Amino acid sequence: MRNHRIVALAALALVLLPAATLAAARSPLQERADRFLALVASSYQALHLVSAEANWAASTDVGPEHDAAAAAAAKALAAFSGNAQLIAEVKALLAHEGELDELAQRQLKRLLLIAAEGPMTNPVLTADRIDAETAQASTLNSFVFRLDGEEISANAIDDALIALTDLDARLAVWEASKASGPALRPGLIKLQGLRNGVAREMGYPDFFALQAAGHDMTTAAMIALQDDFLAVLRPLYLQLHTWARYELAARHGVPVPERIPAHWLPNRWAQDWSALVPQPALDLALAGKSAEWVVRTAESFYTGMGREPLPASFWETSDLYPVPPGETRRKNTHASCGCLDLDRDIRALMSVEPDAGWFGTAFHELGHGHYDLAYARPEVPVLLRTGASPAMHEAFACLGELASGQRPYLESLGLLPPGEAEDPMRALLRDALLDIPFMFWASGTMAHFEADLYAEELPADQWNACWWQYVGDFQGVAPPAPRGEEYCDAATKTHISDAPAYYVSYAIATVIQYQLHEHIARRILGQDPHACNYAGNKYVGAFLHAMQRQGAMRDWRAILREATGEELSTRAMLEYYQPLLGWLEAQNKGRRIGWE
Repeated sequence: MRNHRIVALAALALVLLPAATLAAARSPLQERADRFLALVASSYQALHLVSAEANWAASTDVGPEHDAAAAAAAKALAAFSGNAQLIAEVKALLAHEGELDELAQRQLKRLLLIAAEGPMTNPVLTADRIDAETAQASTLNSFVFRLDGEEISANAIDDALIALTDLDARLAVWEASKASGPALRPGLIKLQGLRNGVAREMGYPDFFALQAAGHDMTTAAMIALQDDFLAVLRPLYLQLHTWARYELAARHGVPVPERIPAHWLPNRWAQDWSALVPQPALDLALAGKSAEWVVRTAESFYTGMGREPLPASFWETSDLYPVPPGETRRKNTHASCGCLDLDRDIRALMSVEPDAGWFGTAFHELGHGHYDLAYARPEVPVLLRTGASPAMHEAFACLGELASGQRPYLESLGLLPPGEAEDPMRALLRDALLDIPFMFWASGTMAHFEADLYAEELPADQWNACWWQYVGDFQGVAPPAPRGEEYCDAATKTHISDAPAYYVSYAIATVIQYQLHEHIARRILGQDPHACNYAGNKYVGAFLHAMQRQGAMRDWRAILREATGEELSTRAMLEYYQPLLGWLEAQNKGRRIGWE
Protein backbone atom coordinates (compact mmCIF):
# COMPACT_ATOMS: atom_id res chain seq x y z
CA MET A 1 0.00 0.00 0.00
CA ARG A 2 2.81 2.42 0.88
CA ASN A 3 4.51 1.82 -2.48
CA HIS A 4 1.25 2.59 -4.30
CA ARG A 5 0.95 5.88 -2.43
CA ILE A 6 4.52 6.82 -3.32
CA VAL A 7 4.02 6.02 -7.01
CA ALA A 8 0.84 8.12 -6.95
CA LEU A 9 2.73 11.01 -5.39
CA ALA A 10 5.43 10.70 -8.02
CA ALA A 11 2.87 10.68 -10.82
CA LEU A 12 1.13 13.72 -9.36
CA ALA A 13 4.44 15.56 -9.18
CA LEU A 14 5.04 14.79 -12.84
CA VAL A 15 1.60 16.06 -13.84
CA LEU A 16 2.16 19.25 -11.87
CA LEU A 17 5.61 19.86 -13.34
CA PRO A 18 5.48 23.40 -14.76
CA ALA A 19 4.93 23.44 -18.50
CA ALA A 20 7.72 25.98 -18.82
CA THR A 21 10.19 23.43 -17.55
CA LEU A 22 9.24 20.93 -20.25
CA ALA A 23 9.10 23.59 -22.93
CA ALA A 24 12.58 24.74 -22.07
CA ALA A 25 14.05 21.32 -22.82
CA ARG A 26 16.85 21.75 -25.32
CA SER A 27 16.76 18.20 -26.63
CA PRO A 28 14.85 14.92 -26.32
CA LEU A 29 17.54 13.78 -23.88
CA GLN A 30 17.03 16.87 -21.73
CA GLU A 31 13.27 16.32 -21.68
CA ARG A 32 13.83 12.66 -20.76
CA ALA A 33 16.10 13.74 -17.92
CA ASP A 34 13.64 16.37 -16.68
CA ARG A 35 10.77 13.89 -16.60
CA PHE A 36 12.87 11.24 -14.91
CA LEU A 37 14.14 13.64 -12.26
CA ALA A 38 10.63 14.93 -11.50
CA LEU A 39 9.40 11.38 -10.96
CA VAL A 40 12.37 10.42 -8.81
CA ALA A 41 12.33 13.60 -6.73
CA SER A 42 8.73 13.28 -5.57
CA SER A 43 9.17 9.64 -4.57
CA TYR A 44 12.50 10.31 -2.91
CA GLN A 45 11.07 13.20 -0.89
CA ALA A 46 8.20 11.06 0.39
CA LEU A 47 10.45 8.17 1.37
CA HIS A 48 13.06 10.49 2.85
CA LEU A 49 10.44 11.88 5.21
CA VAL A 50 9.35 8.41 6.32
CA SER A 51 12.95 7.44 7.02
CA ALA A 52 13.80 10.73 8.71
CA GLU A 53 10.79 10.52 11.02
CA ALA A 54 11.72 6.96 11.99
CA ASN A 55 15.30 8.01 12.69
CA TRP A 56 14.06 10.96 14.73
CA ALA A 57 12.00 8.64 16.93
CA ALA A 58 14.94 6.26 17.30
CA SER A 59 17.24 9.13 18.33
CA THR A 60 14.87 10.82 20.75
CA ASP A 61 13.40 7.73 22.42
CA VAL A 62 15.81 4.84 22.15
CA GLY A 63 14.11 1.45 22.15
CA PRO A 64 13.77 -1.75 20.11
CA GLU A 65 10.49 -0.75 18.49
CA HIS A 66 11.92 2.53 17.21
CA ASP A 67 15.11 0.81 16.05
CA ALA A 68 13.06 -1.69 14.06
CA ALA A 69 10.99 1.08 12.47
CA ALA A 70 14.12 3.03 11.56
CA ALA A 71 15.67 -0.01 9.91
CA ALA A 72 12.48 -0.77 7.95
CA ALA A 73 12.19 2.83 6.74
CA ALA A 74 15.85 2.92 5.71
CA LYS A 75 15.39 -0.25 3.69
CA ALA A 76 12.35 1.22 1.95
CA LEU A 77 14.33 4.31 1.04
CA ALA A 78 17.25 2.22 -0.21
CA ALA A 79 14.89 0.01 -2.24
CA PHE A 80 13.94 3.13 -4.18
CA SER A 81 17.03 5.33 -4.28
CA GLY A 82 19.38 2.38 -4.80
CA ASN A 83 17.16 0.62 -7.32
CA ALA A 84 19.24 -1.01 -10.07
CA GLN A 85 17.04 0.38 -12.86
CA LEU A 86 17.21 3.87 -11.39
CA ILE A 87 21.01 3.64 -11.25
CA ALA A 88 21.14 2.37 -14.83
CA GLU A 89 19.00 5.26 -16.08
CA VAL A 90 21.14 7.82 -14.26
CA LYS A 91 24.30 6.37 -15.78
CA ALA A 92 22.70 6.24 -19.24
CA LEU A 93 21.79 9.92 -19.01
CA LEU A 94 25.19 10.95 -17.67
CA ALA A 95 26.87 9.10 -20.54
CA HIS A 96 25.67 12.07 -22.61
CA GLU A 97 25.95 14.74 -19.94
CA GLY A 98 27.21 17.29 -22.47
CA GLU A 99 23.66 17.43 -23.85
CA LEU A 100 22.16 18.15 -20.41
CA ASP A 101 22.00 21.45 -18.55
CA GLU A 102 24.06 21.88 -15.40
CA LEU A 103 21.06 21.55 -13.09
CA ALA A 104 20.14 18.15 -14.47
CA GLN A 105 23.75 16.99 -14.31
CA ARG A 106 24.05 17.98 -10.68
CA GLN A 107 20.82 16.19 -9.74
CA LEU A 108 21.87 13.03 -11.53
CA LYS A 109 25.27 12.99 -9.85
CA ARG A 110 23.59 13.62 -6.51
CA LEU A 111 21.40 10.58 -7.15
CA LEU A 112 24.47 8.40 -7.62
CA LEU A 113 25.87 9.56 -4.28
CA ILE A 114 22.56 8.78 -2.59
CA ALA A 115 22.36 5.38 -4.30
CA ALA A 116 25.85 4.51 -3.13
CA GLU A 117 24.70 4.60 0.50
CA GLY A 118 22.33 1.69 -0.19
CA PRO A 119 22.77 0.14 -3.64
CA MET A 120 20.11 -2.46 -4.37
CA THR A 121 22.35 -4.01 -6.98
CA ASN A 122 23.36 -5.99 -3.88
CA PRO A 123 20.27 -6.04 -1.67
CA VAL A 124 21.71 -8.39 0.97
CA LEU A 125 24.71 -6.12 1.48
CA THR A 126 22.51 -3.05 1.76
CA ALA A 127 20.11 -4.70 4.21
CA ASP A 128 23.02 -5.90 6.34
CA ARG A 129 24.50 -2.41 6.37
CA ILE A 130 21.20 -0.83 7.44
CA ASP A 131 20.71 -3.39 10.22
CA ALA A 132 24.27 -2.85 11.45
CA GLU A 133 23.93 0.96 11.37
CA THR A 134 20.66 0.74 13.30
CA ALA A 135 22.16 -1.56 15.94
CA GLN A 136 25.22 0.68 16.31
CA ALA A 137 23.06 3.78 16.74
CA SER A 138 21.03 2.01 19.40
CA THR A 139 24.18 1.01 21.30
CA LEU A 140 25.52 4.54 21.04
CA ASN A 141 22.31 6.30 22.07
CA SER A 142 21.46 3.97 24.95
CA PHE A 143 24.92 3.69 26.49
CA VAL A 144 25.01 4.53 30.20
CA PHE A 145 28.18 6.21 31.45
CA ARG A 146 29.06 5.48 35.07
CA LEU A 147 31.42 7.10 37.56
CA ASP A 148 32.08 5.33 40.86
CA GLY A 149 29.15 3.04 40.09
CA GLU A 150 26.68 5.90 39.59
CA GLU A 151 25.20 6.99 36.27
CA ILE A 152 26.71 10.20 34.88
CA SER A 153 25.44 12.14 31.86
CA ALA A 154 27.56 13.26 28.94
CA ASN A 155 26.93 16.88 29.97
CA ALA A 156 28.18 16.11 33.48
CA ILE A 157 31.32 14.47 32.10
CA ASP A 158 32.05 17.55 30.02
CA ASP A 159 31.42 19.86 32.98
CA ALA A 160 33.69 17.81 35.24
CA LEU A 161 36.58 17.89 32.77
CA ILE A 162 36.30 21.67 32.76
CA ALA A 163 35.91 22.21 36.50
CA LEU A 164 37.89 19.53 38.35
CA THR A 165 41.37 20.43 39.54
CA ASP A 166 42.41 17.15 41.17
CA LEU A 167 44.27 14.96 38.66
CA ASP A 168 43.03 11.69 40.15
CA ALA A 169 39.43 12.88 39.93
CA ARG A 170 39.99 14.05 36.37
CA LEU A 171 41.47 10.69 35.45
CA ALA A 172 38.43 8.86 36.81
CA VAL A 173 36.06 11.03 34.75
CA TRP A 174 38.18 10.71 31.61
CA GLU A 175 38.28 6.93 31.93
CA ALA A 176 34.50 6.87 32.44
CA SER A 177 34.11 8.82 29.19
CA LYS A 178 35.96 6.05 27.31
CA ALA A 179 33.78 3.22 28.56
CA SER A 180 31.55 3.25 25.47
CA GLY A 181 34.41 2.19 23.20
CA PRO A 182 34.38 -1.56 23.96
CA ALA A 183 30.60 -1.66 23.60
CA LEU A 184 30.79 -0.03 20.16
CA ARG A 185 33.80 -1.99 18.89
CA PRO A 186 31.96 -5.11 17.58
CA GLY A 187 29.49 -3.00 15.63
CA LEU A 188 32.25 -0.88 14.13
CA ILE A 189 34.09 -4.01 12.99
CA LYS A 190 30.96 -5.02 11.05
CA LEU A 191 30.44 -1.55 9.67
CA GLN A 192 33.98 -1.20 8.38
CA GLY A 193 33.38 -3.98 5.86
CA LEU A 194 29.76 -3.13 5.12
CA ARG A 195 30.45 0.55 4.49
CA ASN A 196 33.32 -0.29 2.17
CA GLY A 197 31.10 -2.85 0.51
CA VAL A 198 28.31 -0.45 -0.45
CA ALA A 199 30.84 2.11 -1.73
CA ARG A 200 32.59 -0.47 -3.92
CA GLU A 201 29.27 -1.70 -5.24
CA MET A 202 28.96 1.72 -6.89
CA GLY A 203 32.53 1.88 -8.14
CA TYR A 204 34.18 3.85 -5.34
CA PRO A 205 37.45 2.44 -3.96
CA ASP A 206 36.19 2.59 -0.36
CA PHE A 207 33.81 4.38 1.96
CA PHE A 208 36.18 7.28 2.66
CA ALA A 209 36.37 7.90 -1.09
CA LEU A 210 32.57 7.96 -1.27
CA GLN A 211 32.42 10.65 1.41
CA ALA A 212 35.18 12.67 -0.27
CA ALA A 213 33.14 12.53 -3.48
CA GLY A 214 30.47 14.55 -1.69
CA HIS A 215 32.98 17.42 -1.89
CA ASP A 216 33.83 16.57 -5.52
CA MET A 217 37.24 15.38 -4.33
CA THR A 218 39.24 12.17 -4.30
CA THR A 219 40.66 10.62 -1.15
CA ALA A 220 44.17 11.69 -2.13
CA ALA A 221 43.06 15.27 -2.75
CA MET A 222 41.10 15.38 0.52
CA ILE A 223 43.99 14.13 2.65
CA ALA A 224 46.41 16.45 0.84
CA LEU A 225 44.11 19.39 1.63
CA GLN A 226 43.96 18.43 5.31
CA ASP A 227 47.75 18.10 5.44
CA ASP A 228 48.14 21.50 3.78
CA PHE A 229 45.95 23.08 6.45
CA LEU A 230 48.13 21.61 9.19
CA ALA A 231 51.41 22.55 7.55
CA VAL A 232 50.35 26.21 7.49
CA LEU A 233 48.92 26.20 11.02
CA ARG A 234 51.63 24.11 12.67
CA PRO A 235 53.86 26.99 13.91
CA LEU A 236 50.89 28.49 15.75
CA TYR A 237 49.80 25.13 17.14
CA LEU A 238 53.27 24.36 18.45
CA GLN A 239 53.29 27.65 20.33
CA LEU A 240 49.79 26.99 21.73
CA HIS A 241 50.73 23.46 22.73
CA THR A 242 53.86 24.68 24.49
CA TRP A 243 51.95 27.37 26.36
CA ALA A 244 49.24 24.89 27.38
CA ARG A 245 51.55 22.16 28.71
CA TYR A 246 53.61 24.61 30.74
CA GLU A 247 50.44 26.27 32.04
CA LEU A 248 48.83 22.97 32.98
CA ALA A 249 51.97 21.60 34.59
CA ALA A 250 52.19 24.75 36.74
CA ARG A 251 48.52 24.47 37.75
CA HIS A 252 48.96 20.88 38.87
CA GLY A 253 52.42 21.35 40.37
CA VAL A 254 54.02 18.61 38.29
CA PRO A 255 56.92 18.45 35.80
CA VAL A 256 56.26 19.64 32.25
CA PRO A 257 55.57 16.66 29.96
CA GLU A 258 56.47 16.36 26.29
CA ARG A 259 52.97 15.38 25.27
CA ILE A 260 49.98 16.60 27.26
CA PRO A 261 48.23 13.80 29.19
CA ALA A 262 44.72 13.49 27.76
CA HIS A 263 42.97 13.83 31.12
CA TRP A 264 44.62 17.19 31.76
CA LEU A 265 42.65 18.83 28.95
CA PRO A 266 39.06 20.13 29.28
CA ASN A 267 37.63 17.97 26.50
CA ARG A 268 37.20 14.23 26.14
CA TRP A 269 39.09 14.12 22.85
CA ALA A 270 41.45 17.09 23.31
CA GLN A 271 39.71 18.89 20.46
CA ASP A 272 38.70 22.05 22.38
CA TRP A 273 41.01 23.69 24.93
CA SER A 274 39.18 27.02 25.26
CA ALA A 275 38.10 26.32 28.85
CA LEU A 276 41.74 26.82 29.87
CA VAL A 277 40.97 30.55 29.57
CA PRO A 278 37.51 30.89 31.18
CA GLN A 279 35.11 33.82 31.08
CA PRO A 280 33.74 33.86 34.65
CA ALA A 281 31.47 36.84 33.99
CA LEU A 282 29.87 35.09 31.02
CA ASP A 283 29.43 31.83 32.90
CA LEU A 284 27.82 33.65 35.80
CA ALA A 285 25.50 35.66 33.56
CA LEU A 286 24.36 32.57 31.66
CA ALA A 287 23.77 30.65 34.87
CA GLY A 288 21.02 33.18 35.61
CA LYS A 289 19.24 32.45 32.34
CA SER A 290 17.04 29.55 31.29
CA ALA A 291 17.89 26.97 28.66
CA GLU A 292 14.95 28.24 26.61
CA TRP A 293 16.37 31.77 26.74
CA VAL A 294 19.57 30.44 25.16
CA VAL A 295 17.75 28.88 22.20
CA ARG A 296 15.38 31.81 21.72
CA THR A 297 18.32 34.20 21.76
CA ALA A 298 20.04 32.19 19.06
CA GLU A 299 16.90 32.37 16.92
CA SER A 300 16.63 36.13 17.49
CA PHE A 301 20.20 36.52 16.25
CA TYR A 302 19.22 35.12 12.84
CA THR A 303 15.83 36.79 12.52
CA GLY A 304 17.38 40.08 13.62
CA MET A 305 19.52 39.96 10.49
CA GLY A 306 16.37 39.71 8.39
CA ARG A 307 16.29 35.93 8.09
CA GLU A 308 12.94 34.17 7.91
CA PRO A 309 11.96 32.71 11.30
CA LEU A 310 12.16 28.99 11.75
CA PRO A 311 8.71 27.43 11.28
CA ALA A 312 6.42 27.18 14.30
CA SER A 313 6.74 23.41 13.98
CA PHE A 314 10.42 23.71 14.93
CA TRP A 315 9.44 24.70 18.46
CA GLU A 316 6.71 22.07 18.64
CA THR A 317 8.67 19.06 17.40
CA SER A 318 12.31 19.69 18.37
CA ASP A 319 13.90 18.01 21.40
CA LEU A 320 15.95 20.87 22.82
CA TYR A 321 16.64 20.19 26.49
CA PRO A 322 18.02 17.40 28.71
CA VAL A 323 15.75 14.52 29.60
CA PRO A 324 14.17 15.52 32.95
CA PRO A 325 15.43 13.66 36.03
CA GLY A 326 13.40 10.55 36.75
CA GLU A 327 12.41 9.89 33.15
CA THR A 328 13.62 6.59 31.71
CA ARG A 329 13.70 7.85 28.13
CA ARG A 330 17.15 7.99 26.52
CA LYS A 331 18.17 10.07 23.55
CA ASN A 332 21.20 10.83 21.42
CA THR A 333 23.39 13.25 23.38
CA HIS A 334 25.12 14.77 20.33
CA ALA A 335 23.59 18.04 19.13
CA SER A 336 22.16 18.18 15.61
CA CYS A 337 19.67 20.07 13.47
CA GLY A 338 18.24 19.15 10.09
CA CYS A 339 15.25 19.09 7.76
CA LEU A 340 13.17 15.93 7.72
CA ASP A 341 10.97 16.53 4.68
CA LEU A 342 13.39 18.45 2.42
CA ASP A 343 11.05 21.41 2.81
CA ARG A 344 10.17 23.07 6.12
CA ASP A 345 10.05 20.35 8.79
CA ILE A 346 13.20 21.48 10.57
CA ARG A 347 14.04 20.01 13.96
CA ALA A 348 16.92 20.23 16.43
CA LEU A 349 18.09 17.59 18.87
CA MET A 350 20.04 19.10 21.75
CA SER A 351 20.36 19.01 25.53
CA VAL A 352 20.75 22.75 26.07
CA GLU A 353 21.76 24.07 29.46
CA PRO A 354 22.52 27.72 30.27
CA ASP A 355 26.30 27.70 29.97
CA ALA A 356 28.87 29.02 27.52
CA GLY A 357 29.32 25.72 25.69
CA TRP A 358 25.63 25.23 24.95
CA PHE A 359 25.23 28.93 24.13
CA GLY A 360 27.61 28.58 21.20
CA THR A 361 26.16 25.19 20.23
CA ALA A 362 22.65 26.61 20.01
CA PHE A 363 23.84 29.25 17.53
CA HIS A 364 25.67 26.55 15.60
CA GLU A 365 22.70 24.20 15.28
CA LEU A 366 20.20 26.92 14.42
CA GLY A 367 22.67 28.01 11.76
CA HIS A 368 22.06 24.65 10.13
CA GLY A 369 18.31 25.18 10.40
CA HIS A 370 18.42 28.57 8.71
CA TYR A 371 20.57 27.17 5.90
CA ASP A 372 17.95 24.42 5.41
CA LEU A 373 15.24 27.07 5.31
CA ALA A 374 17.12 29.22 2.77
CA TYR A 375 17.10 26.58 0.06
CA ALA A 376 13.63 25.18 0.83
CA ARG A 377 12.09 27.00 -2.13
CA PRO A 378 10.52 25.88 -5.42
CA GLU A 379 13.45 27.08 -7.51
CA VAL A 380 15.76 24.55 -5.84
CA PRO A 381 15.13 20.97 -6.99
CA VAL A 382 14.35 18.58 -4.14
CA LEU A 383 17.47 16.53 -4.85
CA LEU A 384 19.63 19.64 -4.42
CA ARG A 385 18.05 20.85 -1.19
CA THR A 386 21.20 20.32 0.77
CA GLY A 387 24.38 22.23 1.43
CA ALA A 388 26.59 23.20 -1.49
CA SER A 389 28.88 20.67 0.20
CA PRO A 390 28.87 19.08 3.65
CA ALA A 391 31.61 21.55 4.60
CA MET A 392 29.56 24.55 3.53
CA HIS A 393 26.70 23.47 5.77
CA GLU A 394 29.09 23.26 8.69
CA ALA A 395 30.81 26.53 7.77
CA PHE A 396 27.62 28.57 8.12
CA ALA A 397 26.83 26.86 11.43
CA CYS A 398 30.38 27.51 12.68
CA LEU A 399 30.11 31.13 11.61
CA GLY A 400 27.04 31.62 13.79
CA GLU A 401 28.91 30.11 16.72
CA LEU A 402 31.92 32.37 16.13
CA ALA A 403 29.70 35.44 15.91
CA SER A 404 27.92 34.51 19.13
CA GLY A 405 31.18 34.80 21.06
CA GLN A 406 32.16 38.29 19.89
CA ARG A 407 32.34 40.61 22.87
CA PRO A 408 30.26 43.49 21.41
CA TYR A 409 27.42 41.05 20.79
CA LEU A 410 27.65 39.56 24.29
CA GLU A 411 27.61 43.07 25.73
CA SER A 412 24.52 43.92 23.70
CA LEU A 413 22.76 40.97 25.36
CA GLY A 414 23.82 42.12 28.81
CA LEU A 415 25.94 39.00 29.30
CA LEU A 416 29.17 40.96 29.66
CA PRO A 417 29.52 44.40 31.26
CA PRO A 418 30.14 47.17 28.73
CA GLY A 419 33.29 49.21 29.01
CA GLU A 420 35.28 46.53 30.84
CA ALA A 421 37.30 45.35 27.88
CA GLU A 422 39.09 42.07 28.41
CA ASP A 423 42.80 41.84 27.68
CA PRO A 424 42.72 41.36 23.88
CA MET A 425 45.42 38.69 24.03
CA ARG A 426 43.46 36.70 26.58
CA ALA A 427 40.36 36.80 24.36
CA LEU A 428 42.37 35.88 21.29
CA LEU A 429 44.06 33.05 23.18
CA ARG A 430 40.68 31.61 24.14
CA ASP A 431 39.53 31.74 20.50
CA ALA A 432 42.74 30.06 19.36
CA LEU A 433 42.43 27.32 21.96
CA LEU A 434 39.02 26.52 20.51
CA ASP A 435 39.80 26.34 16.80
CA ILE A 436 43.52 25.61 16.37
CA PRO A 437 43.64 22.37 18.44
CA PHE A 438 40.39 21.46 16.72
CA MET A 439 42.11 21.57 13.33
CA PHE A 440 44.84 19.18 14.46
CA TRP A 441 42.16 16.85 15.80
CA ALA A 442 39.92 17.08 12.71
CA SER A 443 42.45 17.32 9.87
CA GLY A 444 44.98 15.18 11.69
CA THR A 445 43.72 12.44 14.00
CA MET A 446 40.18 12.00 12.65
CA ALA A 447 40.95 12.40 8.94
CA HIS A 448 43.92 10.07 8.95
CA PHE A 449 42.42 7.43 11.23
CA GLU A 450 39.22 7.15 9.20
CA ALA A 451 41.16 7.14 5.92
CA ASP A 452 43.15 4.21 7.32
CA LEU A 453 40.00 2.55 8.67
CA TYR A 454 38.34 2.45 5.24
CA ALA A 455 40.87 3.10 2.48
CA GLU A 456 43.57 0.95 4.09
CA GLU A 457 41.12 -1.45 5.79
CA LEU A 458 43.05 -1.13 9.05
CA PRO A 459 42.73 -4.43 10.99
CA ALA A 460 40.70 -4.16 14.19
CA ASP A 461 43.57 -5.45 16.31
CA GLN A 462 45.52 -2.31 15.37
CA TRP A 463 42.83 0.32 15.87
CA ASN A 464 43.74 1.63 19.30
CA ALA A 465 47.46 1.64 18.58
CA CYS A 466 46.87 3.57 15.36
CA TRP A 467 44.47 5.95 17.09
CA TRP A 468 46.89 6.92 19.82
CA GLN A 469 49.76 7.12 17.37
CA TYR A 470 47.84 9.79 15.48
CA VAL A 471 46.74 11.55 18.67
CA GLY A 472 50.37 11.72 19.71
CA ASP A 473 51.76 12.71 16.32
CA PHE A 474 49.18 15.29 15.32
CA GLN A 475 47.89 16.62 18.64
CA GLY A 476 50.87 16.12 20.92
CA VAL A 477 48.59 14.37 23.43
CA ALA A 478 49.19 11.08 25.23
CA PRO A 479 46.92 8.66 27.08
CA PRO A 480 47.26 8.71 30.89
CA ALA A 481 48.43 5.09 30.73
CA PRO A 482 48.86 2.50 27.94
CA ARG A 483 45.60 1.72 26.18
CA GLY A 484 45.27 -1.79 24.75
CA GLU A 485 43.15 -2.93 21.84
CA GLU A 486 40.28 -3.86 24.15
CA TYR A 487 39.39 -0.16 24.56
CA CYS A 488 38.59 1.09 21.02
CA ASP A 489 38.93 4.75 22.06
CA ALA A 490 38.20 6.03 18.54
CA ALA A 491 34.65 4.73 18.83
CA THR A 492 33.99 6.97 21.84
CA LYS A 493 33.65 9.81 19.32
CA THR A 494 30.04 9.81 18.14
CA HIS A 495 30.88 10.56 14.51
CA ILE A 496 32.97 7.41 14.10
CA SER A 497 29.70 5.48 14.38
CA ASP A 498 26.94 7.76 13.13
CA ALA A 499 28.63 10.28 10.80
CA PRO A 500 31.67 8.40 9.46
CA ALA A 501 34.42 10.18 7.51
CA TYR A 502 32.65 13.49 8.20
CA TYR A 503 35.23 15.35 10.24
CA VAL A 504 37.05 16.51 7.13
CA SER A 505 33.93 18.63 6.56
CA TYR A 506 34.36 20.31 9.95
CA ALA A 507 37.99 21.08 9.16
CA ILE A 508 37.19 22.69 5.81
CA ALA A 509 34.27 24.51 7.45
CA THR A 510 36.53 25.98 10.12
CA VAL A 511 38.78 27.48 7.44
CA ILE A 512 35.80 28.82 5.48
CA GLN A 513 34.22 30.43 8.55
CA TYR A 514 37.26 32.67 9.00
CA GLN A 515 37.11 33.74 5.36
CA LEU A 516 33.42 34.58 5.69
CA HIS A 517 33.90 36.27 9.06
CA GLU A 518 36.70 38.48 7.79
CA HIS A 519 34.64 39.49 4.76
CA ILE A 520 31.61 40.33 6.90
CA ALA A 521 33.60 42.24 9.51
CA ARG A 522 35.77 44.29 7.18
CA ARG A 523 33.69 44.71 4.02
CA ILE A 524 30.13 44.78 5.34
CA LEU A 525 30.38 46.00 8.93
CA GLY A 526 33.63 47.95 8.70
CA GLN A 527 34.64 46.53 12.09
CA ASP A 528 37.57 44.69 13.62
CA PRO A 529 37.14 40.93 13.02
CA HIS A 530 38.20 40.36 16.64
CA ALA A 531 35.36 42.49 18.02
CA CYS A 532 32.36 42.90 15.79
CA ASN A 533 28.60 42.48 15.99
CA TYR A 534 26.44 40.95 13.26
CA ALA A 535 23.21 41.36 15.22
CA GLY A 536 20.49 43.43 13.59
CA ASN A 537 22.46 43.98 10.37
CA LYS A 538 20.26 43.15 7.38
CA TYR A 539 23.20 43.38 4.97
CA VAL A 540 24.95 40.54 6.78
CA GLY A 541 21.76 38.50 6.64
CA ALA A 542 21.36 39.17 2.91
CA PHE A 543 24.99 38.22 2.23
CA LEU A 544 24.56 34.88 3.96
CA HIS A 545 21.16 34.21 2.42
CA ALA A 546 22.47 34.84 -1.10
CA MET A 547 25.03 32.08 -0.63
CA GLN A 548 22.71 29.67 1.13
CA ARG A 549 19.62 29.96 -1.07
CA GLN A 550 21.42 28.19 -3.92
CA GLY A 551 21.55 24.88 -2.04
CA ALA A 552 23.64 22.43 -4.07
CA MET A 553 22.75 23.96 -7.45
CA ARG A 554 26.31 25.24 -7.86
CA ASP A 555 29.81 24.13 -6.94
CA TRP A 556 30.70 25.09 -3.37
CA ARG A 557 34.09 26.51 -4.39
CA ALA A 558 32.48 28.83 -6.92
CA ILE A 559 29.98 30.08 -4.33
CA LEU A 560 32.80 30.79 -1.87
CA ARG A 561 34.98 32.46 -4.50
CA GLU A 562 32.22 34.73 -5.76
CA ALA A 563 31.18 35.74 -2.25
CA THR A 564 34.62 36.47 -0.81
CA GLY A 565 36.78 37.06 -3.87
CA GLU A 566 39.23 34.29 -3.03
CA GLU A 567 39.66 30.54 -3.16
CA LEU A 568 39.55 28.33 -0.07
CA SER A 569 42.47 29.52 2.02
CA THR A 570 43.83 29.59 5.57
CA ARG A 571 44.96 33.19 4.98
CA ALA A 572 42.13 34.79 6.96
CA MET A 573 42.57 32.31 9.80
CA LEU A 574 46.29 33.02 10.04
CA GLU A 575 45.78 36.77 9.92
CA TYR A 576 43.17 36.57 12.68
CA TYR A 577 45.72 34.98 15.01
CA GLN A 578 48.85 36.81 13.84
CA PRO A 579 48.87 39.16 16.87
CA LEU A 580 48.69 36.15 19.19
CA LEU A 581 51.64 34.37 17.63
CA GLY A 582 54.11 37.04 18.72
CA TRP A 583 52.63 37.06 22.21
CA LEU A 584 52.97 33.28 22.48
CA GLU A 585 56.55 33.36 21.27
CA ALA A 586 57.36 35.84 24.04
CA GLN A 587 55.59 33.68 26.66
CA ASN A 588 57.42 30.58 25.47
CA LYS A 589 60.89 32.10 25.29
CA GLY A 590 63.38 29.63 26.70
CA ARG A 591 60.91 26.73 26.64
CA ARG A 592 61.15 23.61 24.54
CA ILE A 593 58.73 24.11 21.65
CA GLY A 594 56.63 21.12 20.62
CA TRP A 595 57.02 17.50 21.62
CA GLU A 596 59.37 15.93 19.07
